[in-house]
Amino acid sequence: MSKLPLKKCVFLFTELAGYIVACMKELAATGLVEVHVVRWPVNAVAPFKFSLEGENLHFYERASFSDEQLLKFINEINPDIIFCSGWIDKGYMAVCKAYRHKTKTVLTIDNPWRNTFKQNLASLVGPLYLHKYYSHCWVPGSPQRKFARKLGFKDENIREGVYSCDFNLYHQLFETYHKSKEKAFPKRIIFVGRYTKLKGVKELWEAFIRFQKEQPNEWELWCLGKGDMDADFPNHPKIKNFGFVQPEEMAKFISETGVFILPSHYEHWGVVVHEYAAAGFPLICTTSTGAATTFLEEGKNGFFHDPCSTESLVAVLKKIDRLSPAELLKMGDESAAIAERITPAKWSSTVLEFINN
Repeated sequence: MSKLPLKKCVFLFTELAGYIVACMKELAATGLVEVHVVRWPVNAVAPFKFSLEGENLHFYERASFSDEQLLKFINEINPDIIFCSGWIDKGYMAVCKAYRHKTKTVLTIDNPWRNTFKQNLASLVGPLYLHKYYSHCWVPGSPQRKFARKLGFKDENIREGVYSCDFNLYHQLFETYHKSKEKAFPKRIIFVGRYTKLKGVKELWEAFIRFQKEQPNEWELWCLGKGDMDADFPNHPKIKNFGFVQPEEMAKFISETGVFILPSHYEHWGVVVHEYAAAGFPLICTTSTGAATTFLEEGKNGFFHDPCSTESLVAVLKKIDRLSPAELLKMGDESAAIAERITPAKWSSTVLEFINN
């Protein structure tokens, strides 16, 4: 009996990240889909390196094509479905417009509804304009679903779960280091992200220094990243700067730290929250962090604090300090279980659902 031909799936991406590559490899591994990915260059602020090799998985540089050449190239592939990352690339949009009535064209966005002037304007224009390009929308979670509705997408044409961490990688680290953390829980809080105002690092550093003064303790703060606030990094014996760290070097830091923090003023999503949930960490996030709506349950596997508030963050750090190692481990176990809500396998299933339904 002859094999059915593979479905051809095209992703028109802006910046690629390791977690997206993990999802695409999972999809290609089903043996049902041929995956073609056009992508922008890697961001210099977060210069991730990742393997792009895989059967039925093909990557192309956006810079290699003019808009006209890109459309011609996609025509040669003759896709069964197209996924497009936002509406910033006019060449990508031209492809979607050309295929809008030939196959499914799926817009992927991570903007949550914030009721801003710009979003309200988009909600007026979107229903009249975006349907010319996109038939469906794929978003990370419920805050983004609301915006997709405002843009004119019907609820039945919206799916959640567009972002998944490399779940197997991080969950394996959770299992590997669980016993050592049972013996001696590492009293180190880890931040992974850009050193920018928007990430809340100023409040984080200030809050941690105050926490040490007001309630002297054993905790350290380990920071992994780089950004335009590199020069402002505090000189404090318990705050350590490790700079930008590649994903393959992360295991060492996961083994030696105990609690994860992301104090962003505003975060569309934040896959790093999912990563550290899967790795079994208690979480500290602001109420403005998108991924926390899915992966953080107050008091169960971590705590929320107010964005831009040193005072609120100090109060949460004191709560963490009052917990026993056993209570912190229990929170981490809850995080690992909650992290299974979205995985590359579920991501892959959603793509197949888009294709087949």
